[in-house]
Formats: sequence, C-alpha cells, structure tokens
Amino acid sequence: MNPRPLPTPRCIDSLRASLRAALVGIALALAPPIAVHAEKAPPHEGVEVGKTSRLSGLVPAADVENAARQQYSQLLQQAQAKNALAPPGHPQLQRLQAISKRLIPQAAAWNERARNWQWEVNLIGSAQINAFCMPGGKIAVFTGIMDKLQLSDDELAMVVGHEMAHALREHARERMGKSAVTQGAARLGGAVIAGIFGIDPNITDMVARGSASLLTLKFSRNDESEADLVGMEVAARAGYNPRAAVTLWKKMEQASNGAPPQWLSTHPSGASRVAELERNLPKVLPLYERTLARK
Repeated sequence: MNPRPLPTPRCIDSLRASLRAALVGIALALAPPIAVHAEKAPPHEGVEVGKTSRLSGLVPAADVENAARQQYSQLLQQAQAKNALAPPGHPQLQRLQAISKRLIPQAAAWNERARNWQWEVNLIGSAQINAFCMPGGKIAVFTGIMDKLQLSDDELAMVVGHEMAHALREHARERMGKSAVTQGAARLGGAVIAGIFGIDPNITDMVARGSASLLTLKFSRNDESEADLVGMEVAARAGYNPRAAVTLWKKMEQASNGAPPQWLSTHPSGASRVAELERNLPKVLPLYERTLARK
C-alpha cells in the first residue's frame, strides 16, 4: 500500500495562515467587549446598553460604509426605475426628512464618527412595512410602514431612531465580524482537508468565503432590543415623546396579527418588548422634557 503523500509547502502555508486567522477571531470572540473606537462613551444619563462588541473591529468601518453607499445607490436606482422613489417635493418625504433632521444631531453621542457621515434620507413607495439605516447614515423608509400603521410624527421618529441605532451601534460590522470568525474556522478546516487529501486549498477557501448584503443582513434579538432603547433615547433627545415607542410596537403587533413582519423577524415581540420599553421610559422622559423646555 502506497503511503499517503505529505502536504505540500503551499498547503502548509495555507494551513498556517488559516490557523492564525481562526485563532485571532476566536481570541477576539472570547475577549470581554470593549469600545472599538477611541470615541465618547454613551451618555451617562439615558439608557444603558453596554459597549460595542470587539468583533466589529475585525471589519474596517470604511469598508462597510463604502459597501453600504454602493448598495444604497443601487437601491435608489432600482426604485427610480420603477417610479417608486419619492421626488424631493413629496409631502411624506418632506415630513420624513424634517423628523430625521432633528434626530441626526443626536447621533454623535452614540458614535463620534457619525459627525462625518454623509446622511441621506429617502422614501420608497412600497406596501412593505419596512425601514432601515445602513452604515454611514443611509436611511430609507417604505411608505407601507407610514400608511398602514398611520404613524404620528413621534412614532415615525421612533422608527427612524431605531434604524439609526443599528448604524450607530455598528451592528452590521459586528455581524460581519462574527461571520469572519466563522469563515476563518471554515478556512482552517478546508486547509486541513486540502493537506490530507491533496486538494487545492484555493478551492476549499473559495467555498468557505461568502459575502453578506447589507440590505438583507439580519440582526440578533439583542441587537434589536438595543436598537429599541437607543432609538427611543435618540428620539427623546430630539424632542419626540418616547411614550410613542410603546404605541408604535403595539401598532406593529396588531398589524402583524401577533407574528412580526420580516422587518422585525428576529426581534422579541409582544409583551416583552413593551415591558422593556416601559422600564426604560423613566430614563429618557427627563431628556424629552428638557428638550421641550428649551423650545
């Protein structure tokens, strides 16, 4: 019986590189969360959600924001081609932009880099109950969520604040960082297989890699709960009644007949969400009342 061929130097180099990537990812995953950037800590007065995950540091912010800008541009082009992009004079777009204009100045308290984001706010004609804010401040709201839920300005501010919170807390980078750790482990396994069976490691590495669309990225339940609270605070600081967060999610539950729409498919629903928001209302009501007093 012929002895099994030894791994080639190329396979060994690939194995070592994959091992290093996997070990770095695992070490970062196990380390205590710390602030990724040397920026201001979240304000002491208001909600408390902890610091951002170290995993987001695996993916450069500039890369994520560049990808977001490209995907957002493509989405707007597609909407424009279908006559679904609201023109500048559209009343609902003007309303949405006016609300967003008050929210955006509050963003830097949660992410200093947001001061330099090129914020964009657009309205897309669609029956979907949907909205998002991509990394770098690219906001889009679908008419379905405004029309079907008959949102007040306060409730619409909670929707936009929730989506802004995902970008401010860099949930997309965190999810992509977790994916990088998983892919690093997959590449390690692929290199081992390549070394044993003499398969070209480039093939196994190619299979292990993948790209995530920021438009379809799903956040975890913890991310969604965090976005609820941070978004409520951002809106309260902008002078929108934080009690509207409770009425918004009650409307959402009624509209979905107890089953959350795709927009909130990973989010805790029903009584647990409302209870969490109500527990945090005393932390943000003083911010709201102070803003009203200054007007």
